[in-house]
This record gives sequence, structure tokens and C-alpha cells, in this order.
Amino acid sequence: MRELIASTFVSLDGVMQAPGGPDEDRDGGFAHGGWTWPFFDETAGGWLDETFSRPFDLLLGRRTYEIFAAYWPRHEDTPVGAAFRRAHKYVASHGLTNPTWAGTTVLSGNVPAQVEELKGQDGPDLLLQGSGNLIQSLLTADLVDEFRVLTFPVLLGAGKRLFAEGTVPAGLRLTAQGVSPSGVVMGTYRRSGPVVTGSFEDEDAH
Repeated sequence: MRELIASTFVSLDGVMQAPGGPDEDRDGGFAHGGWTWPFFDETAGGWLDETFSRPFDLLLGRRTYEIFAAYWPRHEDTPVGAAFRRAHKYVASHGLTNPTWAGTTVLSGNVPAQVEELKGQDGPDLLLQGSGNLIQSLLTADLVDEFRVLTFPVLLGAGKRLFAEGTVPAGLRLTAQGVSPSGVVMGTYRRSGPVVTGSFEDEDAH
């Protein structure tokens, strides 16, 4: 058995679209691509390095896969590039038939069912990096075991959000945390069962 870990960047208002560059994802007229760049410091980078230091298989949506496949094979002399080279890559796509990145398997059709099957196999954990469209289907299927979220001090107003419609309600517990000098809040959250509710009125009654 292995777990599905979602690693992502979000703005303070929950947007995860196009964190890395202006032309990464302009869907919906999104005009703020590259919004993480001013805040990405050594502390935030170290948090990511720790994420990539463990054995993993990489799970990506088509758009993120193409961005990574164009960049990382040319940077395998870096710790992240070397980790991606060692990892097996799974890409969710209905149209990709001949992936060029070595060690890639294409998932098509019912992708959540295939991911659930992968989770039931032996092997390293599955690391989902970015992939805003794919993560929505996996959240709806309630397949994510752990969230590693870097929250950046910026408001984007509109764009693809990490937790959109279809997210299954769940309780979470914070297992690791940090804050970078630039104001990036880093947190690792694991599932902790159902949502627990209560009332301050009940507390006042005692």
C-alpha cells in the first residue's frame, strides 16, 4: 500500500493556477502567472527539497507533465532533477500516446480508479505536484492522504482553486509547519477523520 501526497502552491485566497510563469496556464484569462517568484526564498526551497528527498513516483496532469518534461530532463544535475529522473512518472491524459520523458506511463479513461489501483500496489508514495485539473477529480474521489501546501502572501482574486466544488469534507491535522522570511507559510496536513463540529454556546453553558 502507498499513499497519495499532494504538494502544491496556493495564494492566500486559495488560487493554485500558474504559479511558475506567465504562460503556464492562461485558462479563463488568468493574467498573474508566475506569482510565486517574488516570494520564493531559500527556506521555501529547502521545504521542497525535503519533499523530493524521499522515494516517490510522480503523478501529474497533462499540462504540468509537459512543463516538467520540457525542463527537468535538462537539469538532472540538480537534486530535484535527479529525483525526477529516478521517479516513475504517471500522467493523466486522454490524448498523449507517445510520451518522451523516460519512465512515463499514461493514465486515461477513469483516472481516479487507476490511481486508487496504484495506491493499492507496493512501491513508493505517489507525489502529485501541482496539476490543478487532476487534483479536483482526486479530491472528489477522496484519494488524497496528505497535503503539503505552501501558502504565499498574495491575493489573486480569480483562478483555479485548490479546494473547489467536489472536495469531500474531512478533518485534518497539522504535522509539520514553517514560515519563510518572505512570508510563505508551509504546512503538512494529514487526514484525521470526519469533520468535528461544536458550539461556543455549549461551552458557555458549563
